[in-house]
Amino acid sequence: MGALDGIRVLDLTRVRAGPTCVRVLADFGADVIGVEPPPGVDPNEGLFASNRRGGDFQNLNRNKRALTLNLKTAEGRAVFARLAARADVVVENWRPDVKARLGLDYESLAAINPRIVLASISGFGQDGPYALRPGVDQIVQGMGGLMSLTGTEATGPLRAGLAVSDLSTGLFAAIGVLVALREREVSGRGQWVQASLLHSMIAMMDFQVARYVNDGAVPQPAGNDHPTSAPMGLFDASDGRFNIGATGEATWRRLCETIGRPDWVGRPEWASEPLRVRHRASLTEALQAVFAGGTVDRWVRALNDAGVPAGPLYTVPELVEDPQVRHLGVVAQTTTSDGAPVRVISQPVKLSRTPARVARGAPDWGEQTDEILGELGCSAAEIAALRAARAV
Repeated sequence: MGALDGIRVLDLTRVRAGPTCVRVLADFGADVIGVEPPPGVDPNEGLFASNRRGGDFQNLNRNKRALTLNLKTAEGRAVFARLAARADVVVENWRPDVKARLGLDYESLAAINPRIVLASISGFGQDGPYALRPGVDQIVQGMGGLMSLTGTEATGPLRAGLAVSDLSTGLFAAIGVLVALREREVSGRGQWVQASLLHSMIAMMDFQVARYVNDGAVPQPAGNDHPTSAPMGLFDASDGRFNIGATGEATWRRLCETIGRPDWVGRPEWASEPLRVRHRASLTEALQAVFAGGTVDRWVRALNDAGVPAGPLYTVPELVEDPQVRHLGVVAQTTTSDGAPVRVISQPVKLSRTPARVARGAPDWGEQTDEILGELGCSAAEIAALRAARAV
């Protein structure tokens, strides 16, 4: 049994933030039913699932069952109400006004099932001056401050190479759902969980924003350098590049000893962390002259053996072949609905008794529609009538 065995989730999400939230629940054993419009109902359907058996879709949507349901029809909404009466969680990432228009807002769902937990994911929040704006990751990376910190003075702002606000919002929403389910054990009632890309992005900025609102320190782009610690950054060896993180006085001393320059500990301009940050340019130049005389493997091994954090700069093909990555089981294998093998990224959270697992790949469009309707008690004639009404 999974840790969330017995929890049923109705998944109305698409794109990335919502599926990221639901994936956590599915991997830990929740019965997740992905609800999508029947083909031809949504004019943007190709945008959100252009290749259902491709790696990205399979990685995001594994461990689900799939039902097609046209919520624009009265019959479709009636079926969803029957599903909600038996469900524990509904997750949606519509524009905030859509659920009220469909009668699927929290108050309406709670009237059907007082124990329901509704998780709403949006770009900018469920209310406020930007609530109805469309929200996508790159826009929020800019508005949330991340792009002001990336790159250098020469490059100008750069987006991060992954969907930081989407992924973090999905994870924060999953935490909210789990907290609400735990509280329900005490109160017997569900509640409305809300997460937005903007708030999540600012939360991921963490100390950069905290330093500003408390101390007035305006973060500046630092490229590969750490804003408050040195030496910490990317260096060139004779055959490639690697990162070091020699924060703190003890680590600084170990670094100097390992590279054969114990005399640097006594250099006045590098005598403390703030001074090393202030004189980062001269320190980097001196370190670079030393590191150019050895290979990445030599320096990474020697520094780690001395207790100085260091690691190679990997490409994606290199990282998946790393022995520690293999040991952790980061890449898991399952199959698509037609039996073809597909590799996905496993859950990074490990539980000793009830671990997450990848039981199956993402379903085809509406693959379990008849099965799920049958669980609701719908007869073959009723299912046929729903299809005739284009409700499923």
